[in-house]
Amino acid sequence: MRIVFPVFDGLTALDAVGPYEVLRMLPDADVVFAAAEAGPVTDGAGMLTLTATAAFADVTAADVLVVPGGPGARANLGNEALLDWIRRIDATAGWTTSVCTGSLLLGAAGLLKDLHATTHWSATDLLEAYGARYTEQRVVEQGRIVTAAGVSSGIDMALRLAELIAGPVAAQAFQLAIEYDPQPPFDAGSYTKAPQAAKDYLASR
Repeated sequence: MRIVFPVFDGLTALDAVGPYEVLRMLPDADVVFAAAEAGPVTDGAGMLTLTATAAFADVTAADVLVVPGGPGARANLGNEALLDWIRRIDATAGWTTSVCTGSLLLGAAGLLKDLHATTHWSATDLLEAYGARYTEQRVVEQGRIVTAAGVSSGIDMALRLAELIAGPVAAQAFQLAIEYDPQPPFDAGSYTKAPQAAKDYLASR
């Protein structure tokens, strides 16, 4: 099973690494990180580097496509070479998925028109500009297209995908393997629940 992650400068690393830690455990998983050229890409904070093991041109099919987000996703919304590659891989994939603002790339590629989808709370209007119907859920399934909201929800999406592919016991085993048992100290993980002071703090940065 080939699982492909397109990566690019400015991505949010956890958008890719979180799902990777789950999906790499699927039976016969063959994980590929692909970029315009094989080699290093730097995250949106400019501090962390991931290595693409293949160039887009060398990847022509996938069983699972996982598109991460981050500032680089927005920067690539007009990148027709990347969008065309996403379309071509989507045509071969059993599952096309996104995390955070990765859904904007799916939208820009024309894959979310008239579908319910989710994204990071800061990008809802832009998502809908591509014809998607934003819904405030951590994971949204629309047939073979699955979108996840901001950053950590990629792990939730990957566990659900693991369940659909390999069954609930495998998915639960993967969850146990990574000891994914979130108990955050604050209930501020969505825009509707976060206190105004936290929103103001973000806006001032």
